[in-house]
Amino acid sequence: MNLKFGTDGIRGPVETHITPEACLRVGHATGIVMKEQGWDTVMIGKDTRVSGYMLESALQAGFIAAGVNVSLCGPLPTPGVAYLTKSLRQKFGVVISASHNNFLDNGIKIFNADGEKLSRDFEKKIEKLLESDLKPVKTENLGKAKRFDESGARYIEFCKSTVPSSISFASLRIVLDCANGACYKVSPDVFRELGAEVICIGVDPDGYNINAGCGSTYPDLAKEQVIKHRADFGISLDGDGDRVILIDRNGNILDGDDLLYILAFANPNRIGQWSGVVGTHMSNLGLEDGIKKLGYKFLRADVGDKYVSSMLTKNGWLLGGETSGHIICKDLVSTGDGTIAALKVISSLLILEKDPSDILSNYTKMPQINNAIKVNNKDIVNDKDLLNLMKEIESDITVGRVLVRPSGTESKIRVMVEAPEEKVAEKFAKDICDLIKSKS
Repeated sequence: MNLKFGTDGIRGPVETHITPEACLRVGHATGIVMKEQGWDTVMIGKDTRVSGYMLESALQAGFIAAGVNVSLCGPLPTPGVAYLTKSLRQKFGVVISASHNNFLDNGIKIFNADGEKLSRDFEKKIEKLLESDLKPVKTENLGKAKRFDESGARYIEFCKSTVPSSISFASLRIVLDCANGACYKVSPDVFRELGAEVICIGVDPDGYNINAGCGSTYPDLAKEQVIKHRADFGISLDGDGDRVILIDRNGNILDGDDLLYILAFANPNRIGQWSGVVGTHMSNLGLEDGIKKLGYKFLRADVGDKYVSSMLTKNGWLLGGETSGHIICKDLVSTGDGTIAALKVISSLLILEKDPSDILSNYTKMPQINNAIKVNNKDIVNDKDLLNLMKEIESDITVGRVLVRPSGTESKIRVMVEAPEEKVAEKFAKDICDLIKSKS
């Protein structure tokens, strides 16, 4: 079926890739691999895509056929499923979501018992079994399915527990954009119950409007509302709630690099577990320089929050993230969590009694241009002409970087160019994009 795990699970168009048959096979193959480990229970959550109902039924059928018991959480943020999997001592968890993609796509993300995304070794074992015959276990050994109606309430309480009791949000007016996705029920309650006045947008999912002109990929929507309502903060989550973009009271949009810097700045202890920060190859050079000047070590992981998490674990550190808004606070959560990250950033600012601009003035980003080109074949990244052009550009830029990579979640090539001058970065990015378009 040509189903492969990318940087964030398996993802693609519902009509041609993430079909009911595909989900049936993924559930069955994953169930077999997990049963070999002695694991026989799984939690399944989903976002608000119309295809979620169909795919949830197929996925649970695959697990049940493999003899795995299923707990159905319904719509719940991806990090919520990761948290509950670990908290309730489940053996593994699954989320049906295509994150920030539109409703035409869907996908499958899998977590282990620690609430972390599967290792590549496990992914390979599952991929190997996808083409095998689908044979259910003996009838007396089939799994069972049940609804877990407490999932949302438990996740809300957990989120609230991450805010120190000495911190009050009662004086805050917050614009919260839930992208018409998985956070539409739980996240507004988190901020309201902490005392904030919450102005909600993107909380009316109809199955088709997830991420549609809203959420973390369209932060200008929340920015407009922050300015209109004179709010203290705007929070833009994505469709499955694992990434976040913030807006300050002046309408400045803060990406994942900015949030990482604020959290690093706010941390008083820069030794041991707090001695280093992990970014990715997309993280701005200015962030790296700023983090190092704060006294931290800084390492870059491959793009994908699971790679950030893995590098954090390897080095014994607790803070990392991506420019896109995946922020991992390992002292609190095992994976990227937009709601938790927003809570921690806002709490840190309240403790410091500072506006974001006060802190962010301590580091300067290098001009960075990011483009994405739709392609039919992502192998174009290995084209000789493209590689030669990149070498030429790198030799022309004395300080800066060039990164061209296939998207792990969409049929796109992503192009990033950093240079001391924005016009230079724009020109080189255009040259690369034009060459890719001419060959695709």
